Amino acid sequence: MNTTLKHWKEAATLILAAGHKLGADSLSSRTPLAAAAGSLLDSSNGRSHLPRKSCFDYDVLLLKRSSKSTFMPSAYVFPGGMVHSSDFSSEWLDIFKSFSNSPNFGLRSVTQPVQTRPPLFATDRLKLGSPIPGEVALRICALRETFEESGVLLSVSKLEEKSLLKSLDGRWTPDRDGPLHYNVNDLCSRELDKWRDLVNQNPSNFIKMCRELEVLPNIWALHEWGNWLTPAGRYGVKRFDTAFFICCLQEIPHALQDEKEIVCFKWSTPSEVLQSYQAQELWIAPPQVYELSRMCRVPLLNDLHNFSRQRATEGCEQLLPVVYLKDEHYTTLLPGDRCYLLATSGEDGVGTSTDSQLEDPQEQDSALHRIVTVDPYTITLQITITPKYNHLLPVLAPTFPNDSKSRL
Repeated sequence: MNTTLKHWKEAATLILAAGHKLGADSLSSRTPLAAAAGSLLDSSNGRSHLPRKSCFDYDVLLLKRSSKSTFMPSAYVFPGGMVHSSDFSSEWLDIFKSFSNSPNFGLRSVTQPVQTRPPLFATDRLKLGSPIPGEVALRICALRETFEESGVLLSVSKLEEKSLLKSLDGRWTPDRDGPLHYNVNDLCSRELDKWRDLVNQNPSNFIKMCRELEVLPNIWALHEWGNWLTPAGRYGVKRFDTAFFICCLQEIPHALQDEKEIVCFKWSTPSEVLQSYQAQELWIAPPQVYELSRMCRVPLLNDLHNFSRQRATEGCEQLLPVVYLKDEHYTTLLPGDRCYLLATSGEDGVGTSTDSQLEDPQEQDSALHRIVTVDPYTITLQITITPKYNHLLPVLAPTFPNDSKSRL
């Protein structure tokens, strides 16, 4: 882990999507990605709208944080948390020793030039004293935290490990042919509960668990999705540089809250979560709103899996928000917005300008990439730029059905 960072703590989170059966009026499971995404567009005005929840054949896992949490209390979040030193431990070399001759333990390479890679991924971990590549350790962190918070263990058994090794030369990965089939490697729930308690007590026990149970954290099923940094002064003094990964499962696994940091969990479609948020039934932070709105472009699990797997090799953009407060409304600028470079001050991303250009932009060619927050449950995504690295543009839809002026 990078202890030299001044403003942030490194973290990792996992967007976990799992399939369910479609209703009679749902889209065909054979609908291609382009058609599925295009079906969300209103041809009359070019706007994008949230699809019906019946269009989705998958749910996303969200966990509700305790009201006593010092960071985003009572918020619904994706599983994840702060990197622990054990995620970069050299002991993982023994766990992954079969993959010692494969770069990044057999993970697929990313074509994004190192000069433009987010520092979270590009940092040379050997210079920081760890032989574990960042792309591996961050996935270990996401898997460990998912296990701690929800009880869902994504792992590879010894038998699967042998198949994976035999196929590496052909660039096969465990989820090449579709969403991952979830299994717990024939482990009994009592044994998993025991290990979950131990890992919660000390994250380094995750290494011990993998060694004793003879399993590997399934780093190959996680695909790079994004990188968000906590803006200055928005959520207290804690700030995180967080890697977002995504994983698609064929079916919903059994999950349990940890009764500590997490008080309950929820499986829902992306559009259903956003609608519950708009109705003030739950609260999610802007990055979750943004990413769930992206997922609304892809209502079918197979399409989401294929898209995320293929897109991940292109890399991702670092999203460091710069937040302004004006007339009780927050305007959050993101990279690519025409005011972003003017507003950003140094590596901490603190907003220093009160430039009038932030107000009511009307130019046809204006480059906008911003989030306007009216109140905790009413936000507007204003985006006219093309996403980098072949990523999805968030769906823009009415914040409230009867309010045509509010847009999500």
